[in-house]
Amino acid sequence: MEKEQFYYDNKIVKLFFWATVIWGVVGMTVGLMVAFLFLFPNYMEGISWLSFGRLRPLHTNAAIFAFVGNGFFVGMYYSMQRLLKARMFSDTLSKIHFWGWQLIIVAAAITLPLGLTSSKEYAELEWPIDIAITLIWVVMGINMVGTMIKRRQRHMYVAIWFYIATFVTIAVLHIFNNLEMPVSAFKSYSVYAGVQDALMQWWYGHNAVAFFLTTPMLGLMYYFVPKAANRPVYSYRLSIIHFWSLIFIYIWAGPHHLLYTALPDWAQNLGTVFSVMLIFPSWGGMINGLLTLRGAWDKVRESAVLKFFVVAITAYGMATFEGPMLAFKNVNAIAHYTDWIVGHVHVGTLGWNGFLIAGMLYWLAEKLFKTSLYSQKLANTHFWIGTVGILFYTIPLYIAGFMQALMWKEFNPDGTLAYGNFLETVVAILPMYWMRALGGTLYFTGFCILAYNLIMTAKKGSAVEDELAEAVPLKKIGSGRISGEHWHGWLERRTVLFTILTTIAIAIGGLVEFVPLALIKSNVPTIATVKPYTPLELEGRDLYIREGCNNCHSQMIRPFRSEVERYGEYSKAGEFVYDHPFLWGSRRTGPDLHRIGKKYNSNWHFNHFLDPMNTSPMEDKILGIFSEEWATRNFMPKYTWFIKNDLDYSDLEAKMRGLVTLGVPYSEFEIEKAPHLLRQQALEIEKELRQDPEFVANYGESHIEKKEVVAIIAYLQRLGTDIKKTETTEN
Repeated sequence: MEKEQFYYDNKIVKLFFWATVIWGVVGMTVGLMVAFLFLFPNYMEGISWLSFGRLRPLHTNAAIFAFVGNGFFVGMYYSMQRLLKARMFSDTLSKIHFWGWQLIIVAAAITLPLGLTSSKEYAELEWPIDIAITLIWVVMGINMVGTMIKRRQRHMYVAIWFYIATFVTIAVLHIFNNLEMPVSAFKSYSVYAGVQDALMQWWYGHNAVAFFLTTPMLGLMYYFVPKAANRPVYSYRLSIIHFWSLIFIYIWAGPHHLLYTALPDWAQNLGTVFSVMLIFPSWGGMINGLLTLRGAWDKVRESAVLKFFVVAITAYGMATFEGPMLAFKNVNAIAHYTDWIVGHVHVGTLGWNGFLIAGMLYWLAEKLFKTSLYSQKLANTHFWIGTVGILFYTIPLYIAGFMQALMWKEFNPDGTLAYGNFLETVVAILPMYWMRALGGTLYFTGFCILAYNLIMTAKKGSAVEDELAEAVPLKKIGSGRISGEHWHGWLERRTVLFTILTTIAIAIGGLVEFVPLALIKSNVPTIATVKPYTPLELEGRDLYIREGCNNCHSQMIRPFRSEVERYGEYSKAGEFVYDHPFLWGSRRTGPDLHRIGKKYNSNWHFNHFLDPMNTSPMEDKILGIFSEEWATRNFMPKYTWFIKNDLDYSDLEAKMRGLVTLGVPYSEFEIEKAPHLLRQQALEIEKELRQDPEFVANYGESHIEKKEVVAIIAYLQRLGTDIKKTETTEN
């Protein structure tokens, strides 16, 4: 049969190529800013939009969706056309996908520093942007499926299986986790509350890692590693086992982020079982990737691209071994809420994602610009600097994590906490944070070398043009299996069926976990004394969300002796039934706050926001090696804008009515009188503040009752007071 000529669309590949480089530099720059805020918490003093709580979600979103997202798209658009022997279904859809995605990233870069956030980890963007993400993702999906339908290659290669799983699963995760009730242009409340919201969020959060940072990268691995090594994939059968077992098991593992929390035990146990099982398909994929390089190790020594790929696949294996280990309850009891988890995550992001994309970009540069790489020496320099950077970044965080866990749990012979002052555990890990900042600087330097190398390669090469190709049109055959055809080969010919089966595989776990918790009310018992937040407390909670306080403080006391002794009675599921969204947090840079209510007076909180170092002194220097300044410091910056900013409660009625729709039992009287009730409680707090002569001397006739600080104090003073709590020790 006569071959058809057509052109691969290289121009869309080029656009995503440069977007990956640009957003990589941006995302890592913000990451460095965040790292140095631990060392110098007030170097952005007074600039609210550059505070840690606002920059941290900007960094994670830039790293995940801007850098890795564009990295996936550049590899997908390049490889899919060649694997399917077809130009993308629609050039227009390709351009809409590119420009739409970049506008979404820009919107995130504007809104997150402004404090416009839903607070849900890796899903912080507010509802208008969530809708835009959905639309652009659908555009990409139509383009993908359309290209598969018009392909000239009968069977779909393994990389495309992972692209399909990514498209389907991210769509499901994004839509269900981001179901929210809008109350203004950029404010919404999650339709789920408390325990339900936590389960849904970590079903999303874990699988955003699985299906945005793992499955698309595996697709890229299966294409670019064999191409760079000029070797076939080690095992087709192992690829099949890897794919189907991975996408089925991964979706169940989310609850391992919530071990020892108020989540029902059956859900926790399911998460643990499937997380442990996950090591088998994950390591199957790693083995398939590394053994693809068998017989090509001489090339690895010579090729910077292959060096990046080897370390990337190894990092994938390390991260996917550690993840199941962290799902064991006895290990999780040590690691959760510590910097161990931060180190674990960055093995995956810096090693697996970052190095795989770097190797791909170096390889693609020669293909796109039709020239050799500007400097192999610079590429190798990037590799070694980046590798050392990963080690300096992650190893200190593992050490810090163990130190935190051991210090939090240590008791004196008389039964009191050995480190009753939480600040002691903060100062102890400062050296590790210096090393982490050094590692991040090295890694960032390596990526800047990559950017320079690629720019110079483009300058010496040719302009990117569409590439002429030819292939025989696909001959139509019956729906049955061809003689000698593998059963999976038959399935690969049926695009729609393949996609449906993929959807079923990823949907089962989510349904089994979430439906009982959503539909069976007895699974989330209520507590009669737990009431909705007052209007002022609600506004304070929204300020807490705006500032990203949940990035540093948890609100979940686990049933451990050390935590009950330090914080008070362990947290119950029924305490969170009116929390839209939940704010349990995933890390303790500072102490847990679930029982902070009434522990300190309002003046303490006021002074804590004014300057945290004045309210958190330490009598002894850790190990005797720190100066007085360092021995009394913490990671919390000053929140002076709380005291300067007037409280805006113009949307209060809309917020309360929205929450009523979600099941929060505010009465019509409470809604109508909300402004009056808010002002009344604010005046009570100001009256308490004025009992301090120093406050009166400094703020005299100021109307503090009108400031944001009064609302955030009201919220903190409410936390954990709905049920009787035990006495707590110093935080």
